[in-house]
Amino acid sequence: MRPAILSNIVYVMRASMARLFLFLLILGSLSLPAQAADIDDRAKQFGRYFKQMMAGKSIPGGAYVIVDGNRVVAMDTYGVRVRGKSGKVDQDTVFRLASVSKTFAASMATMLEHEDRFKWDDKVVNYVPDLSFKTPSLSRQLQVEHLLSHSSGLTPNAYDNYLEDNKPLSKILPKFANIDPRCTPGKCYGYQNVLFSLIEDVIFEATGVSFASQLKKRIFVPLKMQNASVGWESFMASDNRAAPHIQTGSGWRPVKVEKEYYFAAPAAGVNASISDMAQWLKAQMGYYPKVLSPEVIADMTTERVATQRHMRHRIWRDYLSHAGYGLGWRLYTIGDDRIIYHGGWVAGFRAAVAYSEKLKVGIAILMNAESRVISDLTANFVIDITGKGNLATAQTSGDR
Repeated sequence: MRPAILSNIVYVMRASMARLFLFLLILGSLSLPAQAADIDDRAKQFGRYFKQMMAGKSIPGGAYVIVDGNRVVAMDTYGVRVRGKSGKVDQDTVFRLASVSKTFAASMATMLEHEDRFKWDDKVVNYVPDLSFKTPSLSRQLQVEHLLSHSSGLTPNAYDNYLEDNKPLSKILPKFANIDPRCTPGKCYGYQNVLFSLIEDVIFEATGVSFASQLKKRIFVPLKMQNASVGWESFMASDNRAAPHIQTGSGWRPVKVEKEYYFAAPAAGVNASISDMAQWLKAQMGYYPKVLSPEVIADMTTERVATQRHMRHRIWRDYLSHAGYGLGWRLYTIGDDRIIYHGGWVAGFRAAVAYSEKLKVGIAILMNAESRVISDLTANFVIDITGKGNLATAQTSGDR
């Protein structure tokens, strides 16, 4: 082949490769930012909606964070820590998480179970010998897994009224000897706070280390959750804490921070800021595998019991094809995706956290008022990112 012809062929090939490379480069620069821009745009829309709803309901204060993968897309705050005072809510303001605490307890317990400190099928009475039901044989059927999946078989929220009267668990536990589960443990769903909190005893008996110490060492510190804590004393020790507010005839009124439900720390005793919740979302979506391994996350989000009545919730019924509970997490199927979710409600506070298992996009919202608007906000975001439309109605019930 003549040198001139060979030279022309090489030139054409190089030019073609250059054009192909340029095309791929342009294609990449168009597609990746477009995805990011889509989430960013949705976050901006949500931000406007958040402030509109907060103002419309005169909520004293709140905060939210939206996370896309390992990236914080948006983090914003609203209002004041205490109505009538000037201190504003910021990204480090501490709120009570109420039942969102269950996601922390379940994560800690699952980490320890995967380290063979105990097993899910261990009998609870081996760790809490004072627990008994009216029919003794049923006490021996209750397993550790049943505590974290609300599948003890008991009537929902058994003896929560004693928690609300600030009674410690030691005073409540003997009451269970007067009742029996309505189904065999593991066979039906019944939301619990007292029984869920017995995981604290399991953890201490299995490790010799307290639940609060385990959370701090194994979760809060490695995830750099600098404002997170457990318990009433820790909450009150923070100078940058939100006050609880209840609805009255004249609007929202700040009230005393009660110890109720703090006695059930795994169920409702964790405190955190919105910056902490950004880290928590990242960890739950798999971006801190040294803290929460893929195996731990998979175990927690494996359904243990169906929660069919959640299919009838007015805010979800047009979108869910299935609802269940794993370990410390609600599992909602929407289309070909699952939403991993939990809400929380305790005197004067609301909290919510949710993420798309498929998209790895999540949201956390914290409020210092007992308003159901948080359910509307959370669902609107979920329905939006899954492409199912928008919602304009508020959920009629919540988790404690």
